[in-house]
Amino acid sequence: MPTHRQITKVAVLGAGTMGSRIAAHIANAGIPVVLLDIVPPGTPADAPAAARNKFFLGALDGLKKSKPAAFFTPDAARLITLGNFDDDLALIASCDWIIEVVAENLDIKRALLQRVLQHRKPGTITTTNTSGLPIADIAAGLSDELHNHWFGTHFFNPPRYMRLLEVIATTDSDPDDIALISQFADQRLGKTIVHSRDTPNFIANRIGTFTMGNAIRLMMEQNLTIEEVDALTGTPLGFPRTGTFRLGDLVGVDILAHVANNFAAQTDRTRDERPDVAIPSFIMKMLENKWLGDKVGQGFYKKAGKDEQGRDIRLVLDYNTLEYVSSTRPKLPALEQAKAVESTFSRIPQLLAGDRTKDKAAAFYWPFLTELFTYAANRISGDASEPAADIVAIDAAMRTGFNWELGPFEIMDAVGPRAITTKMQAANQPVSPNVEKLLAHSDTWYKDDPTTPSGRQYFDPIANVYKPVPVAPGVSSLATIKKSNGVVKKNPGASLIDLGNGVAAIELHSKMNALGGDIVSFITQTLKPASEAVANFEAFIITGDSSNFSVGANLMQLLLSVQEEEWDDIELAVRQFQNMTQSIKFCPRPVVVAPYGMCLGGGVEISLHAAARNPHAELYMGLVEAGVGLIPGGGGCKEMLLRTVEAGTSIRPDGRGEGVETFEALKKNFELIAKATVSTSAEEARSLGFLRPADHITMNRDRLVTDAADRAKSIAAAGYTAPIPRTDIPAPGESALATLKLAVYTMREGQYISDHDANVANHAANILCGGKVTPGTLVTEQYLLDLERQAFISLCGEKKTQERIAFTLKTGKPLRN
Repeated sequence: MPTHRQITKVAVLGAGTMGSRIAAHIANAGIPVVLLDIVPPGTPADAPAAARNKFFLGALDGLKKSKPAAFFTPDAARLITLGNFDDDLALIASCDWIIEVVAENLDIKRALLQRVLQHRKPGTITTTNTSGLPIADIAAGLSDELHNHWFGTHFFNPPRYMRLLEVIATTDSDPDDIALISQFADQRLGKTIVHSRDTPNFIANRIGTFTMGNAIRLMMEQNLTIEEVDALTGTPLGFPRTGTFRLGDLVGVDILAHVANNFAAQTDRTRDERPDVAIPSFIMKMLENKWLGDKVGQGFYKKAGKDEQGRDIRLVLDYNTLEYVSSTRPKLPALEQAKAVESTFSRIPQLLAGDRTKDKAAAFYWPFLTELFTYAANRISGDASEPAADIVAIDAAMRTGFNWELGPFEIMDAVGPRAITTKMQAANQPVSPNVEKLLAHSDTWYKDDPTTPSGRQYFDPIANVYKPVPVAPGVSSLATIKKSNGVVKKNPGASLIDLGNGVAAIELHSKMNALGGDIVSFITQTLKPASEAVANFEAFIITGDSSNFSVGANLMQLLLSVQEEEWDDIELAVRQFQNMTQSIKFCPRPVVVAPYGMCLGGGVEISLHAAARNPHAELYMGLVEAGVGLIPGGGGCKEMLLRTVEAGTSIRPDGRGEGVETFEALKKNFELIAKATVSTSAEEARSLGFLRPADHITMNRDRLVTDAADRAKSIAAAGYTAPIPRTDIPAPGESALATLKLAVYTMREGQYISDHDANVANHAANILCGGKVTPGTLVTEQYLLDLERQAFISLCGEKKTQERIAFTLKTGKPLRN
């Protein structure tokens, strides 16, 4: 691939739901985007621009309001240039990549491409986001030059959050173009790249549509309810908790039907052994009735107002009568028992092992999973007749396109391919020839191989050999590294892993990475100046392989201690937590924290004290202690005050903590803590002040470990010197404190906050102002830590704080009492 080529500007043709969100995510990556759509039919050529551009202006407004958010921050919208096909198509001439995202109609797509050729500069990569139309057919009859730079790039909705990008080459596609877009989408858009052949619905939708359709077929055959099937096809299997039908309502019943119909219309191009899995008559009736899901308020479920507690009342469709009935929680004992098994890999065999004559769950799971195994295995071929060339592509597509925790072949390994196949054969069920090839050779689709970059091999039924699971350079995980390098030391909450090149990782691995005594002591002992780890490594990172970096301190441990009135133990625990965060800040070696997902409370405090941060782009970061009636007690308030002082002195270097600039920064940080504000992205976390301007953000989650390790190594190589504890922090003092308390009083008088909210906020204000001292009084970091600890323990003794903690532990939600 020529190294000088770059993607510096992109055109997206079609500003509908998908096109506009693709444009938004490209803007999230900092790339300028041209977003074009049609002029509303019947609009005169001399009509005002607002009238001619009505569609894309509406799309931009929708992007800004969308939930979940399409943009990392609202500021990203400035990178989108809007226009229409009639007046502005010439804008594509300056673009390096053109993505067609118009209606799924072959004639419409071809007609647009004819117009594109009039403005597109030769050599420009041009792709289609079709979800299943033949890629080659769309460009048929157009120039040979276009054919060389034409292929499919199938995004999944919403593009910001769904990691899968299916890349579908034609026989004419330039391999250098494929490589360039694959690399760009991987590193800049955070995508997992799966190469699919040009067959109907490609890989993910082909298998996903079968899986959903088969769940519906089995529901009707076994006389199950919609709610039962959603319970069965959700969290227990490691599938999204929405299950089959809630997902259908979210996606849109019409969209599901379109994907299924698109496949049915192309039977001449496919080999498919399951024509019995088709859209049932009750869904066709739903389409006639416009019961299309959440976008119209009813689909498989229907919203019916709220109850006395303000919770949504949801009715469910009885597919036999096509009437909505009251929703009830399914009673499936097997699922209740499975909740005790945390690992999905271990849970699925238990679910499948039940007595099918007595257990409703086992009776469903047996055909549901075994037929999935066969169907998925049949989608692999050595020629272009099937969408996938190997099992790795299928598993990756289902994990990142449908958010399954395990792909079909990983699920099959969990239950044992040989054992399950023997039972299938005994029941006269069809078995894929590719499965038979595996069992003639070995017993599992995957096996560990510490010598490969991925740490795994997979069985290739086409070549009849095991091959290394391919990974792009820079893609890694702690689990993979542990296979080759092992673990230096560990306890139940954390491990120290040698990443090579003089860098070590502290991996958090408690439940939800809640910060209990195990993690606190491990980090403190590992990073203290005289530790063996500090002597042996040049730099450290703190991160993990889990879904969330940390939900904060272990509230259950805290509540139990409070209920037992173990105040000395609580005081010691808070002091130890503070010692941990200080060990991160003052470690002789640089510590880079790489947060991701939820990073709350104590997780933020760990990050704030690091030499640098290297977060994943999807970062939900906030000092949320106020939600449980507490204040940040591990140095969070202290660090936000230091950032306040920095903000003030950057404008007025001679400031002593009392200037207008300092107070504006103080007010902002006070509100962050008092309101328990949580970022919706890493970029927003930067704008809130949780990240520094120099902190690098990684777009692809699979690259986080490598990027953070590289950052830590570079800091060490530059000659790192640990900071010295500050003794000269100018406190904003009593004047600023009085102003903040007046704001709290005003909010309470206006009944915007409760008495306890006001109490918590006043504690936070006191710390951020350095207490009731003269403005500009110099205080130390330890003095601020002492203020935090005193306030934290005081609030622990409040009944309303204890109620908040208990409520959050029970419901996962904050209580405003």
